[in-house]
Amino acid sequence: MSITVSTSRISKQLAVILSHYNGEKYLSEQINSILNQTYRSLHIFIFDDASEKEVKLEALKKLHSGPIRISLGLREKNIGFAKNFLNSLSLINKPFKYFAFSDQDDVWHPDKLENAIQTLKKHPSNRPALYCARTNITDEICHTVVGTSPLFSRPPSFANALVQSIGGGNTMVLNGAARDLVTASASCTEVVSHDWWCYQIVSGAGGIVVYDKNPCLKYRQHDNNLAGANQSWKARLIRIKGLFQGRYRRWNDINLSALVKNRALLTKENQKYLDDIIEARNSNVIKRLFIFYRSGIRRQTLLGNLGLFAGLIINKV
Repeated sequence: MSITVSTSRISKQLAVILSHYNGEKYLSEQINSILNQTYRSLHIFIFDDASEKEVKLEALKKLHSGPIRISLGLREKNIGFAKNFLNSLSLINKPFKYFAFSDQDDVWHPDKLENAIQTLKKHPSNRPALYCARTNITDEICHTVVGTSPLFSRPPSFANALVQSIGGGNTMVLNGAARDLVTASASCTEVVSHDWWCYQIVSGAGGIVVYDKNPCLKYRQHDNNLAGANQSWKARLIRIKGLFQGRYRRWNDINLSALVKNRALLTKENQKYLDDIIEARNSNVIKRLFIFYRSGIRRQTLLGNLGLFAGLIINKV
């Protein structure tokens, strides 16, 4: 990093960690939506992942007439979005009590953080707690809502987290205990994505995961998205092709390796779920299907579980 992150003179309650890479086109609109939150006690930390064009901090500070609440860190080489988020989270600690992830091109609803904080305050501060929510999917100019992310009805759980991520990182807010758990667990391993890992390790350690069925932001769809909304039939077909090509199994290889390294952080019950999925993946098809059926490891929707079933048959889970 070309800047040392210092929070010694900051008295805010919440740190917004914004991962940036070549996203200057929409960055100002995203920053504005954060600065105009009804929850005001926040500071924005932008971590630029070696973009081709340098971010101009002074220009961003002019977006708001109040006290300066933006800091910038510049990475010397690109490390990828997951590492950028998780490493950045490890650099920010006290005096903050809450930590939110932000993409570079969304528009947050004004009460996004207020709702998340009020939800997290209902739970003990010494127990890891993670808030996530649905999103409104919009066109490129973020004016027309063209859809909403899936509505999941099953309660969040480690058994679900093993095979599915239900909340986008751009919706997530963590309390201090969750932040400590995530940074400690991710420091020694590779993970597929920061949001999926947060869901896995917080639920696995017996923490609280709250899934808000109300959308909290406008999720802009454009050609440079790292991950689109994935709700079209074309996107579903691409995912099916990826399943047969082994992409989903490779992701699980990475995540399960990380969970094994952090096994001691998991509850006894969730250690059993971890053992079940590892045993199933190394068994013949009959035993594999039996272990999954017995364990209760499930995705959230019927279509998702049909895909899981297909993946189990061809051993691509």
